[in-house]
Amino acid sequence: MMKHKRFFIAAVLSAFVILPGLGLAQNSEVGACVGTTFYIGDLNPSKLFAQSKLAGGIVYRYNISPRWAVKADFLFGKVAGSDKLTNNGYERNLSFWSPLTEFSVTGELNFLRLYNTTGQNHFTPYIFAGITLFSFNPKAEYDGVEYNLQTFGTEGQGLEGMPKKYSLTTMALPFGIGLRVNIGRYVCLGAEWGFRYTFTDYLDDVGKRYYDNDKLREIRGDLVANLADRSPELTGKDGSPLPLHQEGEQRGNFTTHDLYSFAGLFLTVKFGNVSTTCDLKKPRKRR
Repeated sequence: MMKHKRFFIAAVLSAFVILPGLGLAQNSEVGACVGTTFYIGDLNPSKLFAQSKLAGGIVYRYNISPRWAVKADFLFGKVAGSDKLTNNGYERNLSFWSPLTEFSVTGELNFLRLYNTTGQNHFTPYIFAGITLFSFNPKAEYDGVEYNLQTFGTEGQGLEGMPKKYSLTTMALPFGIGLRVNIGRYVCLGAEWGFRYTFTDYLDDVGKRYYDNDKLREIRGDLVANLADRSPELTGKDGSPLPLHQEGEQRGNFTTHDLYSFAGLFLTVKFGNVSTTCDLKKPRKRR
């Protein structure tokens, strides 16, 4: 865990200290973004923008040419999911929310050549892809109190013969589409929507199979056992509580990893320009 945190801090410092220094000789942009995040996973298999949450951050872009750019962003957001709200009331009765802190570096390919000068093209759609390092921490509420689920090992993680508890810092592959509009020489407005395919199946604390609930109760207590299987909080047609799941029953879809999405607007200001074309070629001197 400490190694991941150190790498996270080092990556952020590298992007926002080293990259701007490289960009001083070309077209650089720095600004902010605001938008919304949502998640796709076991507790929300397919509904876009379900339980969306506010997100925002800072952005740095290095324009290599009118067609190519590299962007680094540092985002803060939140995701949530619930069987009751986004999974047709699935009888697991599980729910979660998690804060997100993300650092991404992506390459952008403009569909059109983008310029800053009057009389030339000043907007373009684009696609992007890259690498993301992010942290998360799934939580759930029980009897009016919020608990950090990863520490409990709700699927038996950390017990004898079971995998260790999953890491709260991991990687993802970001990809998506966007639109940029240059306003004059120094301001850029844009909109972007992208997904992050994560390297974890535990963004929602739901991954594989149910652990023996009686053993979990004996070893880790009533609270952990109750959070691991919340089916008895629901009632069947006869009005009686639903039974606990048996050990080994499927708790999550372990054939796929979780995703989350960010869609938002950004505004950046250009600085350090030696040309008004975002091109690598030096501008000709006017006589």
